[in-house]
Amino acid sequence: MRFRHPGGETVHLAYCTNVHPAETLDGVLAQLRDHCEPVRRRLGRDRLGIGLWLARDAARTLAGDPAALRRLRAELDRCGLEVVTLNGFPYEGFGAGTVKYRVYTPDWTDPRRVAYTVDLAWILAGLLPDDVTEGSVSTLPFGWRTGFGARRIAEAHMAFDVVGRRLDALAEQTGKSLRVGLEPEPGCLVETTSQALAHLTRIGHPRVGLCLDTCHLATSFEDPATAVGALVAAGVPIVKSQLSAALHANHPHLPDVRAALAAYDEPRFLHQTRARTETGPRGTDDLGEALAGALPADTPWRSHFHVPLHAAPSRPLRSTLPVLAETLTHLVGGANPLTRHLEVETYTWQVLPPELQPTTPDRLADGIAAELSLARDLLTDRGLKEIP
Repeated sequence: MRFRHPGGETVHLAYCTNVHPAETLDGVLAQLRDHCEPVRRRLGRDRLGIGLWLARDAARTLAGDPAALRRLRAELDRCGLEVVTLNGFPYEGFGAGTVKYRVYTPDWTDPRRVAYTVDLAWILAGLLPDDVTEGSVSTLPFGWRTGFGARRIAEAHMAFDVVGRRLDALAEQTGKSLRVGLEPEPGCLVETTSQALAHLTRIGHPRVGLCLDTCHLATSFEDPATAVGALVAAGVPIVKSQLSAALHANHPHLPDVRAALAAYDEPRFLHQTRARTETGPRGTDDLGEALAGALPADTPWRSHFHVPLHAAPSRPLRSTLPVLAETLTHLVGGANPLTRHLEVETYTWQVLPPELQPTTPDRLADGIAAELSLARDLLTDRGLKEIP
């Protein structure tokens, strides 16, 4: 979906396909037909943006075989889909029964991460619509926080610089401008916007910027105005923003609140949880640890659980959708957009409490279309106009 900003620029809205992961090119082609095209039809649009997640094996096939890339481009066209952004955070296995800490490997000290990210950039250059010259790839923020001493941090900085220089070469060869955005996430080496700024200013490459995920921002109790303002002041590009909402509990000491939270404690994904304290957020790696007593219960909690944008959790819980809305105001509500790539990223549909899970592909498509409709309304409320 495309929108015209009052400043005249085009802003792209997509949804991320890591909600129906596939490891191979054939699997990716099937998800376009079975999931993405039905979402487009529900929205009544001739064209729908998707943020593709391409696992390592699919990426290797596409990067090494021009015919395979043409096949994917043709299928996108046939399904009425377009791609301006890729999710390069998970490397492989995002559809496994247990993901947890595995999603943070390989990290940015591993040559495989560099090769994968460069492959994604070359693939995206071949998938961009003919009238679009800018693409974005989001990636993990260095890696999980443990084991990162000064030497490994320096190695990661050099790896990002290598990718930046590869993207410079790609631009010269193709005329396509690709940028990578590291995505701060609770528990990683880079959890917050301020931590990201410290590293990005040291890396200093204009093709390496930030992916602002509004669930992660909210989980860390960051203030959207402060976060966006700091990025702008430092001249750090906001390569893309992932529109997502976290789980919020105002009174986690109450039995009914704890029971409601326990329904979201599931074994597949990591749900980092933060308590707001007078000295700053205090956290656990997973929701179960918080419920077991590792966090103070007399202050609000937020958990890294991407809840559907259009369907707030049942009381006594709620989502951080207001944080998303406020962030969007700062990103696109001014004279010019601070980012042109927006991606709805709710990948947790199948691990919601059982009564909230979509039981058929049709119901999943209904839910994704409803999320995109809400995001569309948020954009038009801020003065953007949808382009037919």
